[in-house]
Amino acid sequence: MVIVFVLVALLVLAALVAANRYVWRRLFRDTTERPGPVRRAGAVLVAGGWVLAVGALVAERAGAPFWLQQVLAWPGFLWMALSIYLLLALLVGEAVRPPLRRLLERRAGAGAAVAEPRPQPESVTVPEPQPSASGSEPPESVEPAPAAPDEPAPPSRRLFVSRVVAGAAAAAAAGTVGAGTYGVLRGPSVKRVTVPLAKLPRAAHGYRIAVVSDIHLGPVLGRGFAEKVVDTINATQPDLIAVVGDLVDGSVKDLGPAAAPLARLRARHGSYFVTGNHEYFSGAEQWVAEVRHLGLRPLENARTELPWFDLAGVNDVQGESEGHGPDFARALGDRDTTRACVLLAHQPVQIHEAVRHGVDLQLSGHTHGGQLWPGSLLAELANPTVAGLERYGDTQLYVSRGAGAWGPPTRVGAPSDITVIELAARGA
Repeated sequence: MVIVFVLVALLVLAALVAANRYVWRRLFRDTTERPGPVRRAGAVLVAGGWVLAVGALVAERAGAPFWLQQVLAWPGFLWMALSIYLLLALLVGEAVRPPLRRLLERRAGAGAAVAEPRPQPESVTVPEPQPSASGSEPPESVEPAPAAPDEPAPPSRRLFVSRVVAGAAAAAAAGTVGAGTYGVLRGPSVKRVTVPLAKLPRAAHGYRIAVVSDIHLGPVLGRGFAEKVVDTINATQPDLIAVVGDLVDGSVKDLGPAAAPLARLRARHGSYFVTGNHEYFSGAEQWVAEVRHLGLRPLENARTELPWFDLAGVNDVQGESEGHGPDFARALGDRDTTRACVLLAHQPVQIHEAVRHGVDLQLSGHTHGGQLWPGSLLAELANPTVAGLERYGDTQLYVSRGAGAWGPPTRVGAPSDITVIELAARGA
């Protein structure tokens, strides 16, 4: 097993090095005529960006001083996102290069065909000077005026094409990352989804659950972001609030002040919380105690009976590493199966256990909807549902794209959201 892990790690490292060498070559080597400061600066930029990115990841996971995490996070994580879209844009540029070169060659050929030949000066024969009768030397000849220096030759077509493609790729990547970062920092939008439940009584028709996941408070997204999330949720006036994991990336000591606005969450039947995998990287027991202090009710493999349905929650699968994994039997085993049941579970992969235990609706997050396209394609390989509502037998699964972002504070093709689930009774 260790050998397999080492081989995979080496393969990933080799791919990363090759990809970054390609980016440096297309952006800096192919756009300059000879080695010099531009190429050296490009190498420093590419290598230094990844040093910051890896440093930010290691500092966060190792629990480095919070100020150091903040210093590394912004440039390191943004470079991570930028390098992805530089690579994609340059690969697209490979398809543009040949037709662009052919277009320039045709234009150059057409220009040469219609160009008139330059007029040549008439040759003038100058007689040799004859000695004078007095035998004195002939007068000195007049020196011709020096020729004008040649104008610098224009860059070759290949160099011109490389510069055009590199500039366009850099602009596209920067614009994509800039727009995606702005989308995260301005806060999540509200998405509304109606979910019919066969066992829901008519009195509960229209019951609203505000679902928020993956806020990821940390060295980048702090107290100001938490306030935006809280204000957005409260504005929907929900009957119940469900925080389905990955609230934080860091310790209570570092992020307690950032999470404090959660105490302002307001709903008729209260706010509930289940752990995500990142809580177990950040001190799950301390965070469970902290959210309870803030007024949220943690559901640790537990269930509560609300007036019209049961609400249950299970721990994240990452908790198995600490002996606190999901326990569906404990949360659901002795319930009245004639009542509708809504389950809070961070990861969509927990749906199969939910189906076996007769859950009507599971609410999850974890995937971020892929966060950075084409990450959604990879997320589809690891999750039964990446985003939205799907049915698995008699159980429905809703997956939120999440409110925040992990790593780069950037989303592309997967905008952040807070979802208001409106329950519908059959026949109402």
